[in-house]
Amino acid sequence: MFDIGFSELFVIAIVALLVLGPERLPKAARFVGLWVRRARAQWYSVKSELENELADDETRRSLLQARDQLQDEMRQLRDGMQHGAQALRDGFDAAPTAPEPSASPMTAGGEPPAAADAAMADEEAADPSAAMPVDPPTDTPHDRR
Repeated sequence: MFDIGFSELFVIAIVALLVLGPERLPKAARFVGLWVRRARAQWYSVKSELENELADDETRRSLLQARDQLQDEMRQLRDGMQHGAQALRDGFDAAPTAPEPSASPMTAGGEPPAAADAAMADEEAADPSAAMPVDPPTDTPHDRR
């Protein structure tokens, strides 16, 4: 800010000593030091407040941007869900209706289920070995001794 070197400070100190004298110079130096400290403290306060405001503004901007992105994502999800629901409704509307069950259900062969069960029972009665499971032979060459 100010470009004051050591030689300029030395000249200011000599002039102050000559003008103020040795009795009032220490009191004047303390007074100037006090005002310089206050000015620096005020400067740092303004500087830190400005930096905080800038950081708050940047944070606010990033939060608004994140909110906008989330709203866009939610809108896309909602639109996708609405399209999916509409497609599902259209699929249900276009699907053929199931035939109503009749009073006497038929099997694949065209017989009523009770008749099919009776025919299967007759086959098992005629050949009982067909219904029984066959055990594998346990007499293998490596088991003999």
